[in-house]
Amino acid sequence: MTADRPGPAFSVQDIPFSTHGSWFGISPVLAEKTRAEDLHLVSHQNGMHPVLSLVPLDPTTGERAETLVEATPGLLSWTGADGRIDLAYETPDTVRLRGAGASLRISAAARTLTPFSGTYFFREPAADAYVFTSYETGRRYRVTLLSGTVAEVAGSQALGDGERGLTIGAEADGSWEIAVEELDTARPAYVPAAAFGKVVETARNSFADFVDTVAPWRSSATPAAELAAYVLWSATVRPAGLVTRPGVLMSKHWMDKVWSWDHCFNALALAPGCPGLAWDQFQLPFDHQDETGALPDSVTHSEVLHNFVKPPIHGWTFGRLRRRLPTPVGRAELTGTYDRLARWTEFWLTARRAPGAALPHYQHGNDSGWDNATTFDPERVVVTADLAAFLTLQLHELADLAAHLERPDDARRWTRAAEETQRAMLDQLWTGDRFVARGVESGDTWGTSSLLDLMPIVLGEHLPPDISDVLAGRIEAHLTPYGLATELPTSPHYLPDGYWRGPIWAPATVLVEDGLRRGGHHRLADEVSARFRALCEKHGFAENFDALTGTGLRDRAYTWTAAAYLLLAEAHAQREGR
Repeated sequence: MTADRPGPAFSVQDIPFSTHGSWFGISPVLAEKTRAEDLHLVSHQNGMHPVLSLVPLDPTTGERAETLVEATPGLLSWTGADGRIDLAYETPDTVRLRGAGASLRISAAARTLTPFSGTYFFREPAADAYVFTSYETGRRYRVTLLSGTVAEVAGSQALGDGERGLTIGAEADGSWEIAVEELDTARPAYVPAAAFGKVVETARNSFADFVDTVAPWRSSATPAAELAAYVLWSATVRPAGLVTRPGVLMSKHWMDKVWSWDHCFNALALAPGCPGLAWDQFQLPFDHQDETGALPDSVTHSEVLHNFVKPPIHGWTFGRLRRRLPTPVGRAELTGTYDRLARWTEFWLTARRAPGAALPHYQHGNDSGWDNATTFDPERVVVTADLAAFLTLQLHELADLAAHLERPDDARRWTRAAEETQRAMLDQLWTGDRFVARGVESGDTWGTSSLLDLMPIVLGEHLPPDISDVLAGRIEAHLTPYGLATELPTSPHYLPDGYWRGPIWAPATVLVEDGLRRGGHHRLADEVSARFRALCEKHGFAENFDALTGTGLRDRAYTWTAAAYLLLAEAHAQREGR
């Protein structure tokens, strides 16, 4: 790898500038749907918190300089008419910045209202540096001057409200350079490990190596593959706090958690090239499995939420993961995963089945992952066919694992449970032309125009052909020029930016495409794949997309969207023989 591989260019308005392993990024995003004029160092420890604002200044007037911001995986640059500032990651917790013809104002992003909140700022004599201590993140951010001058300091040792920060100016040659570190309590004085150019080259090569392992199949026919890989690479954090393994956050914008079904798609995309990282993604939520076998709703640095769960797609995932990993899973790892998956399955068969019921239920739309889908409008505690289908696949996977581990009694038990679950789904929820949901309390049934009602297509080869054909026809009606709308666009409940009431989502796309293909509906599966891939190539990797315009919605740097693109693009390339 050489420095002439800068990687894909991208806008930091959409995708944060960060590096593999770091808990902070550089972006203008301050909160959900809130963006600043300036870029900030944004931490994801203890939640999402803008810590430092980074403002290029005209050295003559001291006013904000008009600049163009450009980014590639190894380098972020502000370029103005008479100057330039560059930023690169030296390590996951240290960035280097250098400037020529422009000064830089570094300020605390949070205004301090009391002595016990916000940011405290002081000069550290031992390291000849300036330190911002962040109440919100519980970390310190040290600025060390490597060349140039500190032109102005404001708010050093101040308490209460007020501005805190410093301005970095140039020496006689017009240039300056600093390092900014994220640290805990103390660290020896900063000493640069390499010249700035070498820092940039190392960062570029690190990403180039990653994309070569994750997407070696990429070509001009998959133009978004490198950017998709960057989204995954840059959203990865090192183990810290409650994140027990290297983890791929859903985003380094505001969706900065690992949710207990999102992680499955990231694991699958990473598996062939980064098997260790893929394994960690699959296992991370299981590290927080509770005594009932339930997985948490989400995990992040300082918080594990158990108020909801997510759907049991993990059997479907693990079956695919085993086939995608470059070497077979060892017996010890397989046994441990079997036990975890069995406990997760028993949760649905015990805690989530009403007395005497054959099928499990969701307690809220959030449990399904489709938070506000119209399926949940009449009632929230409901039996649905998608849940029965996912659980059936998970039971089949457990049976296969049990047979592999030479546990024939378990294999028979799981197989019988799979058959009974699917039979109950067909007997109780299939009307002859559609699947319905049933309220647990009322016993009422209803059908909707949500794509969620059609998700039993994931059963693929297990579905009776006549039912599979009906579902495929209904799925085709959801297909817009950009992909699968989660609510029929003709529905009175359709909303362009309605979360699961219309927009296109990556996980539904991947699951439906796979089920269609395994069920023999190859033409439709090809069309679903092609339209979603074209959507990402034009509109990026947003959390979801307007089904009628393709516009990216909500968080614009979502890893499961990038992972879905990589999965579908790789499979297409293999079918095309590339």
